[in-house]
Amino acid sequence: MTATLERPPATRSQLRWEIAIVLLLSLGSSAVYAVVSLIAKLTAGKPLSQQTATLNASQSARPYLDLTYQLLGIFFALVPVMLALYLLNRERPALGIDLRRPAPDAGWGTLLAAAIGLPGLLLVYVAATLGLNAQIVPAALNPVWWAVPVLILSAVQNAILEEVIVVGYLMTRLRTLGWRLWWIVAASAVLRGSYHLYQGFGAFVGNAVMGVVFALFFLRKGRVMPLIVAHALLDICAFVGYTLLPDSWLNWL
Repeated sequence: MTATLERPPATRSQLRWEIAIVLLLSLGSSAVYAVVSLIAKLTAGKPLSQQTATLNASQSARPYLDLTYQLLGIFFALVPVMLALYLLNRERPALGIDLRRPAPDAGWGTLLAAAIGLPGLLLVYVAATLGLNAQIVPAALNPVWWAVPVLILSAVQNAILEEVIVVGYLMTRLRTLGWRLWWIVAASAVLRGSYHLYQGFGAFVGNAVMGVVFALFFLRKGRVMPLIVAHALLDICAFVGYTLLPDSWLNWL
């Protein structure tokens, strides 16, 4: 019989390089672009509150070409998730990314979404009043039949990408490196806030607070699925709600 050779555990240096590569291929690069975008807005010669930050914009005036771009963008955004999970497969850590507990995961996810969403709306209003945020346009797709399904897919993609990378992967790797728990929570929260900086300072604070809550939940429960559920619900409400609500309601909000 042929002996099975086990790979030696990664060194600390290898783990640091791995973290850097995964982040630079995913949300780390988004954070860099967000900082550049915020600087561009601050130096544009008009107040931040008079500028817009648009999410889910159309990529083409041709509907089916636009649909192709949207679906490709969603697919390729998830590739870093596949890479992170492949790299973690060596240790097989308990991340709770599965469908074994659908009811508890859905329940916790809904509670987290409510706990984060309602104060989040208040924070957005305060930040806008103080001029600390750009005007956020959650969805700007052309009025086509596939807009709502694509927005739902986009929300789920955001949830999977962010929660797997920022919580499951990053926190697991930092624990392996021996970081103190509060430094791990802070690193996860600051990263989450940083790639939202293109929306303004209020978005950074709000998402960093959300990052602290989500990180503490993961440390307590050891499952990423409730966080994916919560994040997906928040984004679906924002994206689809913005698309379907009448303009008079949006102006009032």
